[in-house]
Amino acid sequence: MSKKKDTNKKKDKKFWISLASLIILVILLTGMTIFLVKDKEKEEEKTLAYTDLIKELSYGNIEKIEMTVGSTTVKVKQKNVEEEKTSIVPNTESFIGLVQQKVAEGNEIELTQKPKSVLAQIPAFVISFLPTLIMLALFIMIFKMQGLGEKGKVYDDTERKTKIKFDDVAGLDEEKEELVEIVEFLKKPEKFTQMGAKIPKGVLLYGKPGTGKTLIAKAIAGEADVPFISMSGSEFIEMFAGLGASRVRKLFEKARKLSPCIVFIDEIDAIGSRRTSNSGAETENNQTLNQLLVEMDGFSSEETIIVLAATNRPEMLDKALLRPGRFDRQITIPTPDLKGRIEILKIHSKDKQLANNVDLESIAEDTAGFTGAELANILNEAAIIATKNNHEAIKNEDIEEAVKKVTVGIEKRTRVYSEKDKKLTAYHEAGHAVVSRYLPTQTDVKEVSIIPRGVAGGYTMYKSDEDKYYISKTEMQEKLIGLLGGRAAEKLVLDDISTGASNDIEVATKIARDMVTKYGMSDTLGPIDFQGKEPYEMQMFGENIGDKIGQEVKTLIDTAYNDAQILLNQHRDKLDQIAQTLLQKEKINEKDFKKFFEE
Repeated sequence: MSKKKDTNKKKDKKFWISLASLIILVILLTGMTIFLVKDKEKEEEKTLAYTDLIKELSYGNIEKIEMTVGSTTVKVKQKNVEEEKTSIVPNTESFIGLVQQKVAEGNEIELTQKPKSVLAQIPAFVISFLPTLIMLALFIMIFKMQGLGEKGKVYDDTERKTKIKFDDVAGLDEEKEELVEIVEFLKKPEKFTQMGAKIPKGVLLYGKPGTGKTLIAKAIAGEADVPFISMSGSEFIEMFAGLGASRVRKLFEKARKLSPCIVFIDEIDAIGSRRTSNSGAETENNQTLNQLLVEMDGFSSEETIIVLAATNRPEMLDKALLRPGRFDRQITIPTPDLKGRIEILKIHSKDKQLANNVDLESIAEDTAGFTGAELANILNEAAIIATKNNHEAIKNEDIEEAVKKVTVGIEKRTRVYSEKDKKLTAYHEAGHAVVSRYLPTQTDVKEVSIIPRGVAGGYTMYKSDEDKYYISKTEMQEKLIGLLGGRAAEKLVLDDISTGASNDIEVATKIARDMVTKYGMSDTLGPIDFQGKEPYEMQMFGENIGDKIGQEVKTLIDTAYNDAQILLNQHRDKLDQIAQTLLQKEKINEKDFKKFFEE
């Protein structure tokens, strides 16, 4: 494989040298053309029209004429004019006869003839062949670009770029088991073929961004003893039509030569989206996808090639790509659970100096729903914050600050607020906190602050100590009440409302709409999915179904808002106490918040 590597490097080097040479040549020729054109414009200023030349000859104003053999351009020196001018003569023989006639009539005219110069012909030669050279350079570039499939990154034992193994992938135990089988099949195919098992042709990994799809692919590259060809879906399609299908062919030609091997296509939705009947770019996508389907069907039983693909949007993929025989296995890469988050934090904290009091399990409990990439980012931000604070090791407060920075934004202590805005923010955040405290399904308040972060003027942070896979109707209704607690507090205390609740209203409206149209939680409309339906599909539910849906959403929002107002009226003393404390201290932590309700 090392010889192939050297050969590939030499090919790549030659290609880039050739491409650079062609580009430089085109630039030089273009520059020369521009220079020659400008030079020609200057010469036009010194040009004498042929009709004017004949007139000057008849008046006897010409004293010298210089001609070049084989050229129709002559140099003319007029009497009493210092600069020489050029003129184009249609017929040189008749012109020489005319000059000789004028000399015979007594005019003193010096006529000289020079031999043809080879160098003088070069500019004309270059200009005439310049378009041909440019077209040739473009054809060579297109031809080279068609071979992009041959330039997919190849990882093997001798040139592995990554040292990632399955041990470095945490929180995905079941998913790793599926892929360990793939690696074993590639290492010992006879073990499975004796049992009559067939190798899966494709494995599709899908899930939210940051869950570890590409990381698992890199781990396979680290575990497998077979070549691993990696390409991105966006690399197949560029500006030239028809190249996508060609690159797919080249990629699989390469895979067949290296068999047994793994082909990894990252972000496959770039080429695997549903086919349409549109023209232009859509046609190019369709051709590329068709070629991919053909190639995956074309594997013979002797060819041990597995296509591994990753995407964030499986719903975008063409159904033909997902059928058995192409992507036989479809593995969901979920966000990690509590155990997975602890393992991920342990992996990413190996190279970091943590203080003795840092509890990774507590951090994992507070980061429910976070992906592996987000957890890695939190620890990295914590390390940066600890360095800025001159800490000898990363402390709990550094990690907590990192969580706030990632989820809410940077703290802006220098921003100046009026007393009116501070009071409004204090009651708004206190409204969220107090309402949530009296809602059984809502999580405990972890921190309340009126210090601006990111785009928020203040924030109420909640504990997230469990992983939820299902959310009940009651939880969603109480979530609406909690979201509208800020607006309800503004109206109750200040008898006015502000733009500060815009994000709360946006989130609440989406939840209410999903409850009615997606989750079928409307008592009036029943368990029906209205989301994403075309207008003609909606007609089957009645003529005014849109109005009914809107009314149901409004009812959910109005009910939640009224419930928030009732709770705040009942616990007005707690609302005032917390708001006043926020105005004094600007921030209330979990321990201090609970003290308000101990009585």
